[in-house]
Amino acid sequence: MTTTVEAANREISRLRDLPYGLARTAAFEQLVARLEAEGPEAARAYGYAGLVESLVWGQEVQKAFVPFTRWLRWADEHPEHLDDGDWHLLHWSFKWMVSDLMEYPSVSREQIERTLADMERRYALAGNGMNAVRHERFLWEWSRGTPDAAAAYESWVTTPRDDFSQCEACEPGDRASYLFDAGRTDEGIRLLEATLPQDPRCATEPADMLSLLQLAYLDAGRYDDAARTYRRALASLDQAEGGMVGARGRHVVFLLRAGHRERALARLVAEGALLVAAPTPWLRLVFLRQAAGVTAWWRTHEPERPVAIEGVPAGTVAELDDWVLAQARALTSQFDERDGTDGSARALAEALVLDVVTEPVDLTVLALGGRRESVAPAADGHGSGHEPAGTRDAGPAADGTSTSLDDRLRALSASAEDAFRRGDLAVAGEEYQRLAVAAQDGGLLTAAGMAYAEAARCAQELHDEVSAGWAYEQAVALLRAGGAEPLVVAAVVRAWAPVAAEHGRAEALLDELARLDAALGAEPEAAAGGDAPDEAATALRAERARLTDIRARTLATLGRAEEAAGLAVQGAEAFAGVGMIASASDAFWLAGRLHRDLAQEDRALWCLESAVEGFELARDRQRRAGAAGDLITLLRARGQDGRADELARSLA
Repeated sequence: MTTTVEAANREISRLRDLPYGLARTAAFEQLVARLEAEGPEAARAYGYAGLVESLVWGQEVQKAFVPFTRWLRWADEHPEHLDDGDWHLLHWSFKWMVSDLMEYPSVSREQIERTLADMERRYALAGNGMNAVRHERFLWEWSRGTPDAAAAYESWVTTPRDDFSQCEACEPGDRASYLFDAGRTDEGIRLLEATLPQDPRCATEPADMLSLLQLAYLDAGRYDDAARTYRRALASLDQAEGGMVGARGRHVVFLLRAGHRERALARLVAEGALLVAAPTPWLRLVFLRQAAGVTAWWRTHEPERPVAIEGVPAGTVAELDDWVLAQARALTSQFDERDGTDGSARALAEALVLDVVTEPVDLTVLALGGRRESVAPAADGHGSGHEPAGTRDAGPAADGTSTSLDDRLRALSASAEDAFRRGDLAVAGEEYQRLAVAAQDGGLLTAAGMAYAEAARCAQELHDEVSAGWAYEQAVALLRAGGAEPLVVAAVVRAWAPVAAEHGRAEALLDELARLDAALGAEPEAAAGGDAPDEAATALRAERARLTDIRARTLATLGRAEEAAGLAVQGAEAFAGVGMIASASDAFWLAGRLHRDLAQEDRALWCLESAVEGFELARDRQRRAGAAGDLITLLRARGQDGRADELARSLA
């Protein structure tokens, strides 16, 4: 039965609220097919808009060209079915399509020129401003490295902004990127320094501009600013949408240029999938260029260093460098042949020469040197001192008078908490560390452990995983030595887990999890007089479920997929047993992916179905869509297209 326009538009809007990904795209494909077959015709343009948006932001850019062409043809043939909002979405999406055509060397120079001319014609007929057209023309000249790029840039930035201009958050980053590329570093820095205090926000900003600014600060010799910007850029990257390929590559380059070669190589390996496949050929070339500079440097210093990246036939740095350079040169030739210039070849040559600082830039929030890196518990397991706070003299204060340890700890705690409330996490982390050292010197091991945990949290939020991991380990050791309750230690271990797993301390984390499992002991009996467990027993069961889940995820990072999958299911069932449905669904989702990668399709199917059902019960549409995307892929791989289509339709 044909639905009303209002009902169809509501359905489209609900789908647009879902996260980008395969499930959202599949749902839009189903919906658009239905609109084309059954109507209502007045909703078709909005449906096309949603599908094109899903494909562009879901990293399936090439697939967006066909529905965009159908949308454009529909608009030309049936303008009476489009309202002002439909036309705005169409003209806005035109910018994506023009930019994306440039990123495929198989699209001829003539076709791109025709499309640019068509965009200008359509904008003029619609009475739109020309800022977006000038922007696309600039991007075309700049990407080709033509002498006309400078004039095209000036034409764009001097054309008045209008309803179709780059979003106000994106434009400064686009401008700065060109300025840095053109050697106008100081001008680019001033532009971004004037922009960032305004807190620009969109799908890609401020992550993109911060990734540019960190490198510019290195060029300018402003190393403290570079370090602060690096941490802020990483935090922003977590919130960004889309592939963010350029920004990810800049972080790899930054780490090497800032003197952190090991971390640069580790990050390159972590982002290695982009070497093999990226959303577009142009973005892959951009990442290959960035990687080539890093691998060239490593080859000069340690060519036989072992390295492994899935999908890349290389076992050493030298072999990786050979492969990366060959891939980059092949794509470079394709683009330069299409563009009729040598712009890509020049860009590759420049990327191969990196200016590395002579002394590593300090990227840490906390002071790691000269601190106690381990605490040996006394024979009773409680550490060496439990003298009550306030009973020892903490030494002279600034005015020469004596101050008690208790007063000193209160002052440091107040200073740390004040900095945290202000949002100055770097200062808060330093103050919590000072508090931890003072408490530890006073024999207050549990208090010291908690202060180190707070310092670690500050560093973690600033994306200083090195400081965070070190401080969490101090915290765990001190808490255990001070006789803290296992549930308290467990909370800190859970916070430490992501950092440990990502920075080579997974085995140490697993050891700590084993200690906690023994410390938590057997599950308490149900409360007397009833069958239901009491509150304490439920809390313990919930904590053990969380720790089981962490063990599963940690084992997965170590490549122990079979063991991890079994533990993930065990954790999911434990979460379900205490009513933590969303957490159970997350664990089933992990188990489903692991079983899928192990080619255990029946188990994967059951786990993913459990995850989708659980997220529906938890009313979590966002994560349900993510799990549904994996389930749809598996169903189609098994030839169950009907079930996949039904699941996609249910997302609306």
